[in-house]
Amino acid sequence: MALSRRTFIEHLAVVGGMTLAVAGMEALGFGFASAQTLPPNLTGKGKGTRVVILGAGLAGMTAAYELTKAGYDCQVIEARSFAGGRCQTARKGFTHTDLIGRTQVCDFDEGLYINHGPWRIPYNHRSTLHYTKLFGVALEPFINDNDASYVYYEKGSGPLAGKRVRKGQLANDMRGHAAELMAKAAAKGGLDLPLSKDDRDRFISYLISQGRLSPGTLDYGPNEGRGWDVQHGAGVTPGAGKLSQPYSLSDILGSKAWEAVEPLGEHEQQITMLQAVGGMDHVAKGFEKQVGHLIRYDTEVQKIVQDDRGVEVLFTDKDGKAGSIKADYCVCTIPLSVLKGLDLAVSAPFKDAMADAAYAPVNKIGLQMKRRFWEEDHAIYGGHIYTDIPGVGSMSLPSTGWQGQKGVILGYYAFGSDAVRISMKSPADRAAFAVAAGQKVFPEYAENFETAFSFSWHLAKYNLGGWAEWSEDARARSYAKLCEPDGRIYLAGEHLSYLSGWQAGAIESAWQQIARIHARVNAA
Repeated sequence: MALSRRTFIEHLAVVGGMTLAVAGMEALGFGFASAQTLPPNLTGKGKGTRVVILGAGLAGMTAAYELTKAGYDCQVIEARSFAGGRCQTARKGFTHTDLIGRTQVCDFDEGLYINHGPWRIPYNHRSTLHYTKLFGVALEPFINDNDASYVYYEKGSGPLAGKRVRKGQLANDMRGHAAELMAKAAAKGGLDLPLSKDDRDRFISYLISQGRLSPGTLDYGPNEGRGWDVQHGAGVTPGAGKLSQPYSLSDILGSKAWEAVEPLGEHEQQITMLQAVGGMDHVAKGFEKQVGHLIRYDTEVQKIVQDDRGVEVLFTDKDGKAGSIKADYCVCTIPLSVLKGLDLAVSAPFKDAMADAAYAPVNKIGLQMKRRFWEEDHAIYGGHIYTDIPGVGSMSLPSTGWQGQKGVILGYYAFGSDAVRISMKSPADRAAFAVAAGQKVFPEYAENFETAFSFSWHLAKYNLGGWAEWSEDARARSYAKLCEPDGRIYLAGEHLSYLSGWQAGAIESAWQQIARIHARVNAA
């Protein structure tokens, strides 16, 4: 019996995934681009096919934008009064009520804000950058690492415990001490390495350069890379500058502050990244300008049913009035933490797979300061303050508004049990906690604090967590199942990517699912 084009494509997808299915489409004459730097090229027929999209976050709006271009009839359902999902920025007038019933209204000065959702874009997230360029979203540098910033660890031992130190000096000293130990061992033939004499000499030269060692003694000591206690300046007196003295290796190791000088090892983390000018929600607004007319706001999904002919979504609006919408397919971007609590007509194995993903408790707080003392008094322009104070995680200094009057510091960015503990405090007590922590690093902190806005993602009704956290076992057991449709329901979002928590994860997950829908429609 001859196979229909649809059955043929579906069989290819089962055997070899979307890569083989795409190849089959191309063989049948449907052009298709499967690259993560660009959206799929949805050539072929889409006109007249109805798709209901649940959630107007970046995944949902990506799906709506690309499917609409291809001729699909799309409707987006969004529970909030605004688009963007996690892509949020708190500025003057932004209001949030958490699950405990605590309402905050951001009262930062005009022009000031905190990105309590996504706040940085790596250069290699080409999918995100594709849309920021396409939609004209202006970008600027985000300082993700700064040698001038401070490290403050108080749980260790020795003279550096509970003392703020410059990250660059700490890093320089650790590198220098390590290079000294290795160079001296290599010079004595003490390294068990398959090196010729010439290679050993070259290796020692490398260590001298990287560790700023004295070529004669191979000792690590004061050096220009570490910096100066007294800077050079104008005048005719020679030697006016005074090099700073390194910390001893024993003091650094005892303080545990060395933990903060590990290199930015993840592919998504670079020293300099990008951010949207004026707030990361401008990325969401760029999408909203394109598909906002398709979004039904303040509409909460109650139930999703399906059969072999289509999907029906039942909802209530902000006035409690019930309604429904029918479509041929559904792209559901609701976080699994929320979705698994809805009345959803999917198979039992699919439901079990949804329950397998954990979600991270995440806290952020923005603290408006009346003076940019970190710049004026400490010469720190952007970057993070690393600390082991429980509940803080890290503090971050703004990468915008340099040399202005006021600014907003990210007072804490915490995860896990620390985030849960701090989130149970009232907003005022959260602010007091953050200010007290910052005071340990900057003596100017408390006197300059004006107002705060805090956000706990695990207490946000339509998220119940910052992002999906897949264990290795859970990914092996359930992730692939959720990447496949259950009937006519397709899931998308950062939780169905290996870029959990990143905007690119949401976008590229949507690309994958709209490609699957398009392949199915065109194979029919």
